[in-house]
Amino acid sequence: MDEGRSLSQLGLTARGGREAHVTGISVDSRAVMPGHLFAAMPGTKVHGATFIDTALAQGAVAVLTDAEGAKMAEAALAESEAALVIAAEPRQALAFASALFFGAQPGTMVAVTGTNGKTSVATFVRRIWQELGFRAINLGTTGVEGDWQAPLRHTTPEPITLHKALAEAAAAGVDHAAMEASSHGLDQRRLDGVQLTAAGFTNFTQDHLDYHADFEEYFTAKAGLFARVLPEDGTAVVNIDDARGIDMLAIAKARGQEVITVGEAEGAHLRLLGQRFDATGQDLRLSWHGVVEQIRLPLIGGFQGQNALVAAGLVIACGAEAEEVFRALERLETVHGRMQLAAARDNGAAVYVDYAHTPAAVATAIQALRPHVMGRLIAIVGAGGDRDRAKRPLMGAAALEHADHVIVTDDNPRSEDPAAIRAQVLEGAPGATEVGDRAEAILRGVDMLDPGDALLVCGKGHETGQVVGDTIYPFDDVEQASVAVAALDGRGS
Repeated sequence: MDEGRSLSQLGLTARGGREAHVTGISVDSRAVMPGHLFAAMPGTKVHGATFIDTALAQGAVAVLTDAEGAKMAEAALAESEAALVIAAEPRQALAFASALFFGAQPGTMVAVTGTNGKTSVATFVRRIWQELGFRAINLGTTGVEGDWQAPLRHTTPEPITLHKALAEAAAAGVDHAAMEASSHGLDQRRLDGVQLTAAGFTNFTQDHLDYHADFEEYFTAKAGLFARVLPEDGTAVVNIDDARGIDMLAIAKARGQEVITVGEAEGAHLRLLGQRFDATGQDLRLSWHGVVEQIRLPLIGGFQGQNALVAAGLVIACGAEAEEVFRALERLETVHGRMQLAAARDNGAAVYVDYAHTPAAVATAIQALRPHVMGRLIAIVGAGGDRDRAKRPLMGAAALEHADHVIVTDDNPRSEDPAAIRAQVLEGAPGATEVGDRAEAILRGVDMLDPGDALLVCGKGHETGQVVGDTIYPFDDVEQASVAVAALDGRGS
């Protein structure tokens, strides 16, 4: 990008028609270098315009902000030669400018939204594409994975990071990419500028009400994927078993988008007719436009059948032959931290780790594991600090209703009192065992396992740290489960 871009090449018009030669874009004033466009975005706590002085001092040649930001920095801007771009939707303007600045994207891209299942669906899409011979990646909670890899700080990164990654992936020969579309990312217009072929919807349940004012605002954010980001000639893949799937379907149809519906509901284009579970996976009987297929899905959990269908629908929407996609489903592997078999005791009892961290996800995970387990099912749950407090007793209640025994423990307490968080979870799970230390909770859960039993450790999934205050301590549920099994079964050296 050394040659830079003019503001007009970035789709931006500055006050007074002033031009600028932009050699980089920054949202953090500390990262501004000479020639940069500084995007001073409105924030939840501080407006980015507060740092325009710093950005100009470091050589910014242009500033993108809203009317409020321009007013806040009026004096600094008046004394500067920098071009000023005022946008009614500055986040959207930043997204499109970033897309134009970095240029290249993989030729075929999809995005998936929903409360649960985004990581699994995006990963499954990538793996199906790889089975079909394409160079592919998925981007989201677990970073960028596949034929080009990179870490990410957010499920849906801010536009500069996102489009830089997409351009680098394309330069590395990646031609297919699947993205997770979080409600935060959609609300903040981070995906605007991504050229999508298709988009998917999994489900809608309670989460992120610490960010969104209510359920309707949360849904509206997610609906933005179909109402705004997916073009009119794109294809929407919608799970119509979910009550809000019908609403999402209506939004897609109103835009004129093609639609592939999935689920158990009668009339679904890609319909799940039946599932049969065993200790190592499940058999699926499904129909595609009335043609019946039966496949082996080597994944634990009934909900993975739904995720696999959404993934299959997205790949089909991008032009793949349905029969080839269904055969590729048979070669899928468990996504790290998603109903992952972490360890097995000598007596045959199994320990699974799952990212379930909402009431619905906890209930779904336990219920989905149940058909694979002959004995008791023990669940470990906790709730994060500085997040939606209303869901804490609901998580405890979900675990108590569906598991045979519940252990309540800590899960990223952050700045809050861990004991207070556990107490709120226990409000919904009276009689559950309380063990604050997460490693001890896992050890106790493993110790309870008899032949045929299973332990499900909910909450952290793929995460490798426990956030206490401002410190992140190394912690991996999968690793802790393995350590506990080794200690109790005498496998140590």
